[in-house]
Amino acid sequence: MFTSQTSSFQDSIDVEERDDFDCEDIGAYGQKTQLNCYYTIYLYQGTSSISLTRHTFRLELDKYVQGLHSSLQTPELQNLETEVRPYLSRWYEESVMHIHRVVQLVQSNISFLLHAALSHTQVEVVNSDGRTKADVSRFIKAASLQGLSQQDTTAASLCKAISEDTQSDLVIDCSASPPTLLNTVSNRFCDEWIQAFLNAAERCNPFLLRQILENFKLKAIQDMNSLKRFVRQAEMSHYALFRCCQFLQGCGNGDVLLQNARAEHSDLPEACSIITVLEEFLREQSQAQG
Repeated sequence: MFTSQTSSFQDSIDVEERDDFDCEDIGAYGQKTQLNCYYTIYLYQGTSSISLTRHTFRLELDKYVQGLHSSLQTPELQNLETEVRPYLSRWYEESVMHIHRVVQLVQSNISFLLHAALSHTQVEVVNSDGRTKADVSRFIKAASLQGLSQQDTTAASLCKAISEDTQSDLVIDCSASPPTLLNTVSNRFCDEWIQAFLNAAERCNPFLLRQILENFKLKAIQDMNSLKRFVRQAEMSHYALFRCCQFLQGCGNGDVLLQNARAEHSDLPEACSIITVLEEFLREQSQAQG
């Protein structure tokens, strides 16, 4: 099953009540360094105009804190003004604003990136600077559902299935403005989220953009769980198979859902047979509409 990984920022800084950290690299630090890292972040939050909301950018913050390791080896944080604060002052641009920059870059083409993230399609950025490439990479990682499956074999099976497919990489060519996107694929589900991203980007609200992205992933996860439930029922009921077809037709994300379902049920012949029937149904529907 798929689950949400959203955690509380407050929990992450409450080191007296929580000794273990989600990030393995941070967990390797000494207890004093852990305390200093989170104390410094918390101090900066209280003295900066940046407002860090709960449940937002927690993973990015954990990753960014790792860069403070070498700066926190001096006693009593003597380099607070010369190294620590300048480093923290850059975290907003580097770790928060990347979603906004990506939406501003591709505009309504954001649906192609969303589909690429859900379908585990590789994205290549050409004729661009390093920051843009890093922004797109982090956006795809943030929008992907990889790592949210409790079955370790799912991601490997999905990557293998994709490698055997003829699916081409999504290419973003930034040689002109606006950039040109090649090998684009989207669906109705991803298209329906375009306006929400554009509206939030126009308001220049990165926290709202991240919340929209999390809602997008949550809806995809809910639909995946619904499909898996229908597939299990369809093994024993023709009516449940009919409900599967109706669900896939209505959700607008059938291609991605079936791709993930096939990877997760690769060792279950009966489920794979059901998924094959559903894939044929979607192809027939697509040809009829074309």
